[in-house]
Amino acid sequence: MDHRVILYHKQATSARTRFLKFENNTVCAFAPLPDLSTVVATRPDTVFHPKAILTDTEKKLGLAKDTLAFESEYRQTVQVPGEDIDILLACITTTDPPFVEVESSNAQFIDLTQARGLPDVELELLRSAYELILGG
Repeated sequence: MDHRVILYHKQATSARTRFLKFENNTVCAFAPLPDLSTVVATRPDTVFHPKAILTDTEKKLGLAKDTLAFESEYRQTVQVPGEDIDILLACITTTDPPFVEVESSNAQFIDLTQARGLPDVELELLRSAYELILGG
């Protein structure tokens, strides 16, 4: 099973929440979801190892070790013809967003309102992520 990671940073003092958007117009690290993707109920039997995925994500973004924290309450699955893709949510735990590091990966932080123009499936994933973040 394939996977993608949605990354966000929540400012401790203001609660301003930003998502990481990549140059290929996606918030899914590190590749956009295929056409015809739809969000489906997560299969409870899905097994994966978030630590290895997050460590790999940190390396690709040039972030320090243990900068990402897995949000275990967020479990989404996207279905495309012939494949399911697990969607993980991870918080960037630095005090301030690591702007320099992500810019070197051709990514940028965006507010939810700047997500217009993303594919509908990604907007649905962001909506559910935002609800969890605000409720948590």
